Amino acid sequence: MAYTATDVKNLRERTGAGMMDCKKALDECNGDMEAAVDSLRAKGLAAAAKKSSRTAAEGLVGVAVSGVTGVAVEVNSETDFVAKNDQFQDFVRSATAIALGLGGSDVDALKAAAYPGGGTVGEKLTNNVATIGENQQIRRIKTVSVGKGLVVPYMHNAAAPLLGKIGVLVALESEAGADVLEPLGKQIAMHIAAAFPQALSADMLDPELLARERKIAGEKAAESGKPAEVQAKMVDGAVAKYAKENALLSQLFVMDNKTPVAQIVEAAGKAAGTKITLSDYVRFQLGEGIEKAESDFAAEVAAASGVPQHTA
Repeated sequence: MAYTATDVKNLRERTGAGMMDCKKALDECNGDMEAAVDSLRAKGLAAAAKKSSRTAAEGLVGVAVSGVTGVAVEVNSETDFVAKNDQFQDFVRSATAIALGLGGSDVDALKAAAYPGGGTVGEKLTNNVATIGENQQIRRIKTVSVGKGLVVPYMHNAAAPLLGKIGVLVALESEAGADVLEPLGKQIAMHIAAAFPQALSADMLDPELLARERKIAGEKAAESGKPAEVQAKMVDGAVAKYAKENALLSQLFVMDNKTPVAQIVEAAGKAAGTKITLSDYVRFQLGEGIEKAESDFAAEVAAASGVPQHTA
C-alpha cells in the first residue's frame, strides 16, 4: 500500500513521533496508518492515540433532558461558521427536543418525525442545506434514562445553552433528590468530558480495543527479552491498567486525581442516606472519528481555473 508525505505528516501529528520514525513505520506497515500507529506505540515512540480526541468535522452537539430521560444529538456541518448561524442552532435545538420525545437512537426515525411549523425534520434539514448553502447531516443520537433519579446534562465549550462541542449526559439512579444528584452529576459529567472514558465499566469495554492493547503490550514485552512467563504477566498487567484507566467507574476522579469515580458516587450516597448508582452516560464530541480530508487550496484554484500546476 503506497503512502504520501501527507500520511507521514498525519502520523507524526497523531503520535508525536519523529518524522523518520513515522516514515519507517509506514514503510514497515506498507502504508497502513493504523498499523503504523500501533507499531510506533509498541516501540515506545508514541503516546497512546485516541482517535476520538481529534475533532475533524464541524457543527454542534445538542443535549436535552426531561427528568429521568436525556438525549444527545450530533449534527454536522462543513464549517464552523455554520455552527454559529442562528438558523442552524435553532434546528439543532429543535431536533434535540424532538429526539428527546422519541427516545432511542434511530437517526432515520428522527428525520421522519414532524418538525414545528410543518414538514419533517429531514425536510427541514434539506431546506437548511439549500438556504445556508452547506451540507449538513444528523450523524447520531443516544438516549439514556433511569427508573428513578435524574439525568444530568453538561456542555463543554458551549456555543449556546446546551449546544456545543462536547455534550455529556450522566444517568443517576437513586431515591435522592435533585439537590443531591444535580451537583454530583455535573461533577461526574465534567470528569467525563475531560477523562474520555471508553465504557462505564471494565467488563463493558470493546473487546476489539482490549485485543489491540494486548497485541501492543505483547510486542513491547517481547522486546524486553524476559522469560515467557514474565512476559505474560507484563501483558496482563498492561491490559488491566488500560481497562482501569478507560472504564469510567475505575478512573481516578479528575477533581482529586486519587479517588475512583465509583467511590465518589458511593460516598455521595452514604452522605445522602440512600444508594446512588451511576447507571449510564453519554459523551458526544463533535466530529470524533470522522476523517476530514485536507484540501490543497492552490491546487483547487488551479483546477477551477484550468491552469496546470508546475512542480519543481
